[in-house]
This record gives sequence, structure tokens and C-alpha cells, in this order.
Amino acid sequence: MVESNGVQLTEQEAELYDRQIRLWGLDSQKRIRAARVLIAGLNGLGAEIAKNVILAGVKSVTLLDDRKVTEEDFCSQFLAPQSAVGNNRAEASLTRAQNLNPMVELKADTDTLASKPDEFFKDFDVVCLIGAPTAQYLRVDNACREANVKFFASDVWGMFGTVFVDLQEHEFVEDVYQHKVISKATKTEKEKTEYVCTPTKRQFKYPSYQALVDFDFRAPANARSLKRNSLALPMMRVLQKFRDEEQRDPAYGKREEDYKKLLELRDAEAPGMIPDSSFGQVFAQIAPVTAIVGGAVGHEIIKAVSKKETPHKNLVLFDPEQCTATIVEVGCEK
Repeated sequence: MVESNGVQLTEQEAELYDRQIRLWGLDSQKRIRAARVLIAGLNGLGAEIAKNVILAGVKSVTLLDDRKVTEEDFCSQFLAPQSAVGNNRAEASLTRAQNLNPMVELKADTDTLASKPDEFFKDFDVVCLIGAPTAQYLRVDNACREANVKFFASDVWGMFGTVFVDLQEHEFVEDVYQHKVISKATKTEKEKTEYVCTPTKRQFKYPSYQALVDFDFRAPANARSLKRNSLALPMMRVLQKFRDEEQRDPAYGKREEDYKKLLELRDAEAPGMIPDSSFGQVFAQIAPVTAIVGGAVGHEIIKAVSKKETPHKNLVLFDPEQCTATIVEVGCEK
């Protein structure tokens, strides 16, 4: 669990983070300043998340990625320069990421996610995975739960985006606003009231990533709700299945065969739920979507480590066809 651990802000830090301190308070900023964050997957979405948590002023950020920079990255990956094509994505992103906030400790790790033992994740307060196969999401989340580490799993496929949050047992402070009577009504004057803000401690209990894997979106009640709000969850299930089977995401270079494969998986995983046309929007990562989803993930990470504001519970789906974000509680206790 992230605590301030006696962290004191220097004069320079207090000046740099002045606006944030005014927004969520000194104690929250101290907790943020003590947080150690791992971001695994430095595609466009990973770059957006890294930018947001670095600017917020965490203690350290480790960028983990074994892949090389490709031209496709330049659709949304702004931390790696175009001259870095063929170089490791984490290392290529390090200089621009450091320039965002020299006060944050940054490290590039070029190992594969699968090669990292469970003990590796215990050295962080927050672990955020992007673009991982289901087996790794499950493994890392279980390791995080054993070590009481906050876990985030996020993806963007073309214009569809998802965020899954596992904060386990999470305590936070919520500002509750209530009417307070200043003066009672009289024969000549109406009752006068004002809003009073009362910081209130609350607690949420989150299920593991396994709850998302087990979630039956085809059950009648769930299917009706998704059809009414968003089809991004069935899309996510099909796209995740594609990744698990092909060990990659749909690619422009293989658009025709990948499109055919996606339709086959759709018919098996979500029959009658997703129109063919939706799969034309899942190739590469689109910068505006990575900005939206990355902003949401960054905000949730800051809320988690600062223990300020109500966090999402527990799945966020961005649907480009409706241009909306839908929050779905998957496996949560009512």
C-alpha cells in the first residue's frame, strides 16, 4: 500500500506541484511522490499513461518493453523519435519521458514481461500492463494481489479502448457535499442553506482479473445491458482471443486475413452481437483514442496512490461508435 513514508517535498517540488497540491492537498501529493510505477508496454497507449503519471510527480517509473520501434508506432507513440526505428521502444522513449519531469526517476527495462518472476512486481506500488496476453494479465494480477500492489490492465485496438482495475481492498477519501441550514425560515425570510464539504473515508473491494475472464457477457441480462450501452466488451473479448491465438494484434500488413480471422472469432465468441463493420476500426492505435484512454488510466492511477477521490469500479470501455465511455462492474460485491 502506498504511504507517504515520511516523504517531504523540496521547495522546488512544492513550486512545481503547486497547482496539484491546491487541487488534492499536500498529503495526497506526498503519497504520489512516494509511488513507484511499472508500465509494461510502450505503444501509444503506454506512452500516454507514462506521460500522465510522470507529470503528476511520482517517485519512479519503470518502462518495460522488449519490442522494437516500428513506423506503425508513429500513429500514436510520441515518446520515441522517428530516428529510433529498429531500437528498443522502452530505451527509445526514455529521453523524452525524462524531459517531461526531471524530478522523477526513470528506468528502461528491455526484458520480456513473461521473463519477469512474480517477485519482480513486488517492488512497485502500481503495475500497469498494456497489450499483454490473457495468461500474463492473470499471472501478474495474482502476483500483485499477493504483494498488495495496485493492478491495471489497459488496451487500445484502433478506436476501441478498455481499462480493467484491481485495487483489491482500497481505502480512499471522498468529498461529500451536503446542504447545511444556516438560518431557519421565518415569516419574512426563507430558510437559508449552504453546501458543506465533508471528507469521508470509504472502502471498495475489487475482484481479480479472473472475474473479467469469467464474465459471461452473453447471459441474457448482461447482453441486454451491453446492447443498450456499448458493444466494446464483446469486441474486447474477440480481440483478446485473437491476440492469445496469434501472439500479436491485428495488423495493417495482414488486414485481409486478420479481418477474416476476427469474423470467425466473433461468430464463435459473440454470435450475432457485433456487426462486420466494427472490425474495420481495430487496426493500429489511433492517437485521439490513446489520449482519451491513457488520460483515464493516468487519472485512476493517481487516484489510487493518492487515496483521493472515488476510483472506477472496475471496467471502463471506450466505444468509438457512440463516442462514450461505459463503466461496467464485473464480479464486484454489491
